[in-house]
Amino acid sequence: MKKLVLVLMVSLLAVGVVFAGGKGDSSKGDGKIVMGALIRNLNETFVRDYADNLQKLADANNVELRVMDGNGDVATQLDQLNTLLTQGVKYFVIIPQDTAATEQMCQLINAKGGAAAFSNIQPSVEALKVGKNFFLASSPESVAGDIQAEIADDYFKAYPNKLGPNKTINLLMLHGQLGHPAQVNRAKGALEGLKARGYTVNIVAEDTANWGAAEAQAKMDAWIAAYRGQFNLVLAQNDDMGLGAVESMLTNNYVDDPANPSKDVDGDGTVLLVPVIGVDATETGKRSMAENKMLATVLQDSVGQSTTAFELVLTVAQKGTAIGSTANGLTAATAVTGEDPVTDSAVLAQCYLVPFKKVTKSDL
Repeated sequence: MKKLVLVLMVSLLAVGVVFAGGKGDSSKGDGKIVMGALIRNLNETFVRDYADNLQKLADANNVELRVMDGNGDVATQLDQLNTLLTQGVKYFVIIPQDTAATEQMCQLINAKGGAAAFSNIQPSVEALKVGKNFFLASSPESVAGDIQAEIADDYFKAYPNKLGPNKTINLLMLHGQLGHPAQVNRAKGALEGLKARGYTVNIVAEDTANWGAAEAQAKMDAWIAAYRGQFNLVLAQNDDMGLGAVESMLTNNYVDDPANPSKDVDGDGTVLLVPVIGVDATETGKRSMAENKMLATVLQDSVGQSTTAFELVLTVAQKGTAIGSTANGLTAATAVTGEDPVTDSAVLAQCYLVPFKKVTKSDL
């Protein structure tokens, strides 16, 4: 009988260990917080830099980070979210595939009592209204476009001979993925910014290059063949596409001096006949600027966005809420803007806006 009781006690202890080890929360047995990083596509420079900084932050804060690459597919990313939730992970930093999926993601995470911060592609207003532990940690995309317009304005004020009659800008635009919030709002900000500064804007050609250098180069090759001498500005919605445009112009001898393509003949800061302005301030983009190729760029701060997102989610994990807190030195927005989700005063306390910054050669 004593032997039977002993066996039962050992069995119960074993079951207790199993249950204790499978509680399904986001803290490991050693007290380590587990965080999921759902990243839409690690092929892009900005996104890779974002993920790399997340890993550094996790290492520095004793957080286990589980990074998932969604490979540009909404269904894949939702499957990855469900897998991590099943594993007990409930704290997330997310670069979503699209805004439309963010409300569903928040509902799934909220059902587990979790939290998430979104960057790069904005969550919807409805997503943030799912609960107070969901945040925007990103940059207002229309501002990036307006800064591109500011850079162009500075350039044409210095070199008015590069303009057409009546301050006309004959523009080529390389868009990111069509319908992507950054694509829509950067275009809007750039065009409105140029017009507000008194320019007549004639769009000679525009098309998507899906954020990629190779696609942008091919697109630019076709445009140079069709519109040589008919444009005076190229705006690319990220540096990768801007670098593709630069490479096309070099290959097609669209430079100040075809006999010496590394020579900036007129001293305007670029060896190209027409300035190219990007967004992201990637290392390759800044190197191109230093070589007098791409004229300028706009810093989309991958470190700033990822740090803000990480700190917000970590604060929730440690304290239960991040409302009213400071993240990456930033406080929440206090006024509505024209860009979702900061259009609704009900979610302002959940919106942390990381500023864009102009980057010219003097900033290198």
